[in-house]
Order: sequence, then C-alpha cells, then structure tokens
Amino acid sequence: MSSEEAAPALPGLLLVLSAPSGAGKTTLAHRFRAEHPEAIFSVSVTTRAPRGEERDGVDYHFVAPARFDELVARDAFAEWAEVHGQRYGTLRATVEGALAARRIALFDIDVQGGARIKSAWPDETAAVFVLPPGAAELERRLRGRSTDSEEVIRGRLAVAREEIARGLAGYDYVVVNDEIGRALRQIDAIAAHERGRRAGTRDERASRIAEACRRSRVDVSGWPA
Repeated sequence: MSSEEAAPALPGLLLVLSAPSGAGKTTLAHRFRAEHPEAIFSVSVTTRAPRGEERDGVDYHFVAPARFDELVARDAFAEWAEVHGQRYGTLRATVEGALAARRIALFDIDVQGGARIKSAWPDETAAVFVLPPGAAELERRLRGRSTDSEEVIRGRLAVAREEIARGLAGYDYVVVNDEIGRALRQIDAIAAHERGRRAGTRDERASRIAEACRRSRVDVSGWPA
C-alpha cells in the first residue's frame, strides 16, 4: 500500500472502565493495556497513602492534601471526587495529551469520575460498565476477598448496588465479565468501533460486537434499575 493509499491514523479515545468492586475491571484494564501499545493508563492523583506494593507514578500519584488543593485551584483536574475521606483526581494533561497524540487513554475509575469525563469530552469518550455474571457471584467475590465483618461486607454490597444502578443508568456500553477472554474481545471491539466512528471508517466485525454491548441491548434485568 502506498503512502497515498494508507489508512488515516485513528483518532484518540478516552476509554472509561467502571465497575462494582469484584467485577474484574482492573484485570481487564491491564490486559487491554498489554495488548494495545497505543494505550496509556490514566494515573490518578490521590491524597491517600500507598497500600502494599503500590508505587508512586505507577499506581497513583500520591500527594499531600495541600498539593491536591493547589491542583484544584489551578484547574489541573479533568475530574476529581472525595471517596471514603480521601480525594482522587484525573489530570487534565493526561486527557489532552492522549487525544493530541491519537492514543487511547484508559481510565479505571468510578462511575462518578467516568460521568464527568464523558460530560466534558462526550464525543471522545467510550464509557464501559463492567458487570460480574450475576448478583450472587458479586456477593461471593466480595466475601471471598475479605476477612472484614458482616457489617462491612454488607456496606460494600450496598455501595456496589448503588454503583451498578448509576452505571446502568448512564454508561454507553455494558460488558458482562463472565469469561475474561470474551469480555476483553468486547472491549477491544468497542474501542475499535468508537475510533473508527470518529475517523469516518467502519470495522464491520468490531461494530457488530460493540453494538451488541450497547446498554439498551444487554439483558440487565437481574440488576437494580
């Protein structure tokens, strides 16, 4: 293919992945990043302390509350929120840099943050809500990964139900993570379809898979409305 015939470079994309705790969203995000060299993680800024083996600049940008205040005052965040007494934010430079470089910016964030990204960049954002196979499986995963008290677990389940209700109400796509390979293929297709749409091209296979993941076409009758 000559340079004159080469396909146009695909535009950048803001790919937002949100899910209740235990749905496997972070695993999907890491797998997607590994398979897409043009994708970059959006590393959030947070006021909380590192946990376990978390590294500054890799898992989060860990900052003091005063530094976070400075970033807010400078309008450096595309979105930010307070969660469980700590603040988290997405740097505006990450969004603008990814779009300018025609790359995929991958966001592993909650529904509140995802909604703000989508509101600010509606045409450049694909918001994907990841669900576990069912409510019983979600509860099993939350109980299996924690030694917390029954009260704490019930609180996490209540938060998860609220997150699901908000995600199903406002996100573009729903992916049910019943098998990780299948879920990853669906996210791949959504990204390809959205980038092609913005470039004025169409990958028929990707578009067919993506359209089947539209929120209106996925059976979510077992989840809160």
